[in-house]
Amino acid sequence: MFWQEDEDKSLPYQIPDEIIDLSFSISCKTLPLDHAWSLSQAILKHLPCLIDKGVGIHQIHVAESNNGWMRPDDNEEGALLHPSRRTKLTLRIPSLELKKVKKLTGEKLILDGHELTIGKSKKKELTNDSVIFARHVLSHINESENDFLKRIAHDIKKMTGFTVKKMLCGKTHSIYTPSDKLLTRHLMIADLDSESSIIIQQKGLGNERVLGCGIFLPHKGIKSLNSSE
Repeated sequence: MFWQEDEDKSLPYQIPDEIIDLSFSISCKTLPLDHAWSLSQAILKHLPCLIDKGVGIHQIHVAESNNGWMRPDDNEEGALLHPSRRTKLTLRIPSLELKKVKKLTGEKLILDGHELTIGKSKKKELTNDSVIFARHVLSHINESENDFLKRIAHDIKKMTGFTVKKMLCGKTHSIYTPSDKLLTRHLMIADLDSESSIIIQQKGLGNERVLGCGIFLPHKGIKSLNSSE
């Protein structure tokens, strides 16, 4: 007889800490909406040791609305973001590189003419949330939403052995590099078990991690799997 139960979420789960997020406070008046390329180049210039480490550089995210100010649309040429004091710069890194990456504190980055000063850092471990999302996952040009979801489900199965049953696509965005225009989709994945959730967060999905693609975060408002509440 073959009998497989779902994960017992009442049992404790030891979250591996070989991959972590390191968030920095920043001081920056304005920032280009499309800053993924310039940010990645500026950081890797200071930390070339991370080029082959699979590091993820989260794009700097500013809330959709801020005191009546609406986040600009991708199609607005020259659109700017206005970071607040709460806005962070976050890198997903191997924990062994923590000391090196912390040295970014105090550095000034120039992103397409906009100055960004990096402040103090704070380490944050990954959490085994059952629902995770990414603001940018690479999509093929002319790939339908259904084909995108099927491809991602296949990639997750290959990576984790887990069969995804619930995924949801969101907005599409464009990321520009000197040689290409990349299409990305917002993606939420639900009903993951602990191990699969952590593996996806550690490894990411697809390429261009340094441009903020394929980096997954816990979905706000959703409890982690080992929550006792």
